[in-house]
Amino acid sequence: MSNDLKTPPFIAVILAGGSGTRFWPRSRKVSAKQVLVLSGETSMIQQTVERLLPMAKPEDIWVLTNEALRETIVGQLGELDGAHILSEPAARNTAPACALAAFMMERTAPESVLGVFPSDHVVGDPRRFQEVIEAGVELAASGERIVVLGVPPTRAETGYGYIERGAGADVPSGAVDAWKVKRFTEKPDRKRAEEFFTSNAYAWNSGIFLWSARTLANAIRQYCPDMVEPLEKIAAAFGTAAFETVFAEEYAKCTDISIDFAVLEPRSKKGEASEIYCLPADFGWNDLGSWSALHEHKAEVAPGLLWQKNVLDAADSASITMDAGGNYVYAPGKVVSLIGVHNLIVVETEDALLVTTRDRAQDVGKIVAMLRKAGREDVI
Repeated sequence: MSNDLKTPPFIAVILAGGSGTRFWPRSRKVSAKQVLVLSGETSMIQQTVERLLPMAKPEDIWVLTNEALRETIVGQLGELDGAHILSEPAARNTAPACALAAFMMERTAPESVLGVFPSDHVVGDPRRFQEVIEAGVELAASGERIVVLGVPPTRAETGYGYIERGAGADVPSGAVDAWKVKRFTEKPDRKRAEEFFTSNAYAWNSGIFLWSARTLANAIRQYCPDMVEPLEKIAAAFGTAAFETVFAEEYAKCTDISIDFAVLEPRSKKGEASEIYCLPADFGWNDLGSWSALHEHKAEVAPGLLWQKNVLDAADSASITMDAGGNYVYAPGKVVSLIGVHNLIVVETEDALLVTTRDRAQDVGKIVAMLRKAGREDVI
């Protein structure tokens, strides 16, 4: 798939409306996780766009975000059309965001394949990523098909949704393996996660989906009929002087629901007739969902040795550790000294300090909720 010859057209939709609360105190309302430089030299959303550009023209990339982040994202993504960076007037989860793109594209290019991509993932092998996406576009374009990317699990993880793979299937070009999807399971308890991991029939749900604009729009008509009229009105108004008003009035009428619950799960109940397929996200995927995950990513050691490695992020090169291991410290420009401590997360910003343990890193979002309840909007 090249930028000049794409059959069918490929449209990339980047979802960038999240608040990234588990990366507090670095992640804030106006500088959420997706616009931070966490891994590499550019922000998470800039990296997302960079790996999509070999497959999609800049004008074929759309971003859905929120008002607090739009200005920053426009500044970071100067190569994109600013009119294609939309600020959702109300937080309505992923189903309305995906569906809006489908209804808009259905009016002009119904056969185009939409790829939905979170804005805050890490991909270790961009070339393999491109191969898998191109195969997924082929498959999605070959019928009323939905393609999901499943990550080969490396542990019994309770923080991800799971995809149960069924019978093998063929991609038209034969470029990658594919399977029919039997069912989706939301975040399991520890016992079920261990069963899933040992069965070899499950993959983590990456949150990356591919479908034609017509396929998704028709799925919304079938499973979420209450959203159809508002979305059609918004799509019809795009490019007119009334768009902002219509967008604000109609989008809030959409159901607050994820695309998984809105479309994927009900459709998967049709079994083999669901036409949902799973392709392997075997390209070094990581969603960096917490400070602990960032430590693991930056430590770059086998999981069994993770406790041995300290990650001193942005710290002065004169920093020293003694009898300490498995710690992550973010302290820009400071000399950090660690003595006799293990598995800590320490993150310092100008106005806040976080200290927790790696096994409690998933609870950082709860701290943000407590600060909000206490009226401390100034630090969130």
